[in-house]
Formats: sequence, structure tokens, C-alpha cells
Amino acid sequence: MERLRKNEDFQSVYKSGKSFANKYFVIYVSKNQLDINRLGVSVSKKIGNSVVRHRMKRLVKETFRLRKDMSDSGLDIVVIIRKGAEELDNKAAVEALQSLMRILIHKYFS
Repeated sequence: MERLRKNEDFQSVYKSGKSFANKYFVIYVSKNQLDINRLGVSVSKKIGNSVVRHRMKRLVKETFRLRKDMSDSGLDIVVIIRKGAEELDNKAAVEALQSLMRILIHKYFS
């Protein structure tokens, strides 16, 4: 999965995309003109120090990487990590993220 890097790409997804949220994550999804998915992760400095923020980003990227049913579907996806997610252990964070991904998959692939 490719990464979203430019601010314009993030803003485009925010403006034209649909959002799905729970207590710990917000996911914005928008179709792109490519044959690949692109993922962007946003973590505020309010979440914690850089070690905590990077751990959460790695967790999100790995969770999306393991989802084979979303591969190469032409979506731009932005995940915003909310305050409180840093206190979750890895299993609980993955479950919270996967619950949102099930909604996303049902919406875009059914």
C-alpha cells in the first residue's frame, strides 16, 4: 500500500471523502484515479511522545497491510488517531481499527 504524503492529498480526502469513526479512530475514505490504495496516518502531538505516536502509526499501517480484501481497489484512506488510543494494548487497538475497516469494506466492496 502506498502512502499519502502531501497536505493537498490529505485535504482532498477530508473534503471529498466519507468518514467512519469510533472512540479511538476516524477513517476518511475517498476514491482516487489510481489502481492502488494509498494510506495516510495523522497523529497529534497530544497523543504522546514520538515513540508512542510512531507505535500507533506502525500499528495502523500493519493492520491495513494485512487486509488482503482491500488490495488495489483505488482508495485514498486517512486514519486519524484520537486521544485515548495510545492507552490501548495492541490487540484492543487492532480490534477497534478492524471494526471500522469492516464498515468501510461493507460500504465500498459490497
